[in-house]
Amino acid sequence: MNVPPRRPLFNRKPQSNIYRMFLWIVMLLGGIWMLQQINTGEIKPLFQATPLPTRSVDSYLMEGDAYFSAGNVNKAISSYQEAGRANPNDAQLWAELARIQTYSSAFLITNPEKKARLLEALDSANKAVELAPEDSTIRAIRAFVLDWNANGNFYASDQVQKYLIEAEQEALFALQLESTNTLALAYYAEILIDQQKWNQAELYMQQSLAHPDADQLMDVHRINAYLLETLGDYNLAITEYEKAITLEPNFTFLYLRAGANYRRLAFEIQNPDAALPVYEKSLEYFDRAVDINKQIGVNDPGPHLSIARTYSQLGEFFAAARNVQKALEYEPTNADIYGQLGIVYFRSRNYEGSIFSFECAIRGCSGIDSCLGRGLEKCNADLGFSEVEVKGLALEPNTIVYYYTYGSVLAALSRSRDNKCEDARKIFDEVTTELNNNPDDYADGRETIVSIVQAGESICDSLDEGGPPPSAVPGSETGDVISDVTATPTP
Repeated sequence: MNVPPRRPLFNRKPQSNIYRMFLWIVMLLGGIWMLQQINTGEIKPLFQATPLPTRSVDSYLMEGDAYFSAGNVNKAISSYQEAGRANPNDAQLWAELARIQTYSSAFLITNPEKKARLLEALDSANKAVELAPEDSTIRAIRAFVLDWNANGNFYASDQVQKYLIEAEQEALFALQLESTNTLALAYYAEILIDQQKWNQAELYMQQSLAHPDADQLMDVHRINAYLLETLGDYNLAITEYEKAITLEPNFTFLYLRAGANYRRLAFEIQNPDAALPVYEKSLEYFDRAVDINKQIGVNDPGPHLSIARTYSQLGEFFAAARNVQKALEYEPTNADIYGQLGIVYFRSRNYEGSIFSFECAIRGCSGIDSCLGRGLEKCNADLGFSEVEVKGLALEPNTIVYYYTYGSVLAALSRSRDNKCEDARKIFDEVTTELNNNPDDYADGRETIVSIVQAGESICDSLDEGGPPPSAVPGSETGDVISDVTATPTP
C-alpha cells in the first residue's frame, strides 16, 4: 500500500540562504570595525560626558558682577576675562571689564602693579571702542581709564599731559554722541579736576547730579566726593562717599577714602582731645574695610596700611607697626610695605630696627634678612613667617623718602668702630642725582630733602675727621621725612 509522505507543516528542514549569510557576515565585520574605532578613540561612545562643562557668557558676566559687588575685584576680573574669551565681540563686556580693572588698581600697593593694571584696563577699553565706536558710554569709560592712567607717579609730566588731553577728547566725543549721558558728564568732571579746572569741573558735576539716574550710580557720588575732597570740603566729601558706599557696600576702596577724609579733618583740629574722636571715626571706616575683606576671603594689605598711618599720626607707633606687619603677612615680598614699616620704626625712634626694613625696601633681601625686615627675631615657617626673596624698589618720587631716611639712619648710627657712612654716602649720592635729573618731580619737597641729605653728609664728614658721634638723626626733629599721604583715585 502506497502511503504518500506527510507534508512538513511543523518541521521543515533547515535550508541555507546565501543572502542571509552574507548579511550576517557584513554585520559581523561592521561590529569588529566599530570596536576598533572606539578603542582608538575615533568614535566616541553615546551619552559620554563632555570633558569640560560648557558655560554661557551670561553666567560669567553675572558671576563677575556678583564678585564686583562683593568687593572681590580680582575674581570679578577673571570672570569677565572668561566671558571675553567666550564672546570676544561684545563691546559692553570689554567696557565693563575696563572699568573694573581701573577700579581694581586702587587696591594695589606699588606703582608698578598699579601701572600694569591700568594698562590692562586701557587695552580692554580700546577693544570696546573698536567694536562700538559710536557708543557714548563706552567712549566715556575709555576717557575714565585714560584719566587714571595719567598719573605722575607712573610717567613723566609730558606723558601725563598726553593722557589727560586724550581723556578730555574722548569725554567730549562721548558727550557729542549723547549730551545727557550721566557717566560721561561725571567722568569729564573728574578729568577737569585732574587738570585743575575746578570751576568747569563743578559745572559738569552739577549737570551729572541733576539727572534722575545719578543717585543710583556709584561712580557719580565717588567723583563728586573726589571734587569736594580736592576743594577741602572734607565733611561733604564724606557724605558723598557714604552715598557711594550705600550703592556698593562691599567696595572697600570707598571706606578707605572716607576714613582718609576723617583723618584729614582730625589733623586740622588743634586740640588733641577734640581730634581723638575724629581719628577714632577714621579707624572705624578702616576696620569695616578689614571686616569686609575677611568675609569675602581677600587678603588686602590696604586697610591695615591706612590704620597704620592713622596710628602713626596719633603717635601710637606700636599699633602702627603691628598693622604694617599684618600687611606684610599678606604680601611678604612687597618691598614698599617694608619701606613703610621702616618709616614707622624711624618715627618711633627705633633706628636700629628700621635698618633691616629699609635694606629690604631699597636693596632687597632674602633668607633670614627678610624676616628681620618684617620686625621678626627669626623666621618660623610653622607660624607662617617663611624666608622670602624681596626685590628692592627703584628710586622715584614715591620711594625717595625711604632712601634719604635710610641714609640718615646709617649716618647717625655710624661710629668709629662701626662706620656705616660708606653706604650712607652712596644713598645720598643717588638721592642727589635723582633730584638734579628730575627737578620738576620734587619742586615742593626739594629743600627739605636737600637739608636732610646735607645733615647726614655733615655727620659722616665729622666722623671722618674724628669728631663726636651725632646727637640726633637728621630729620627726626621735625618729622618731615613722612607726611600723611594716602593713595588718591587719580593724580
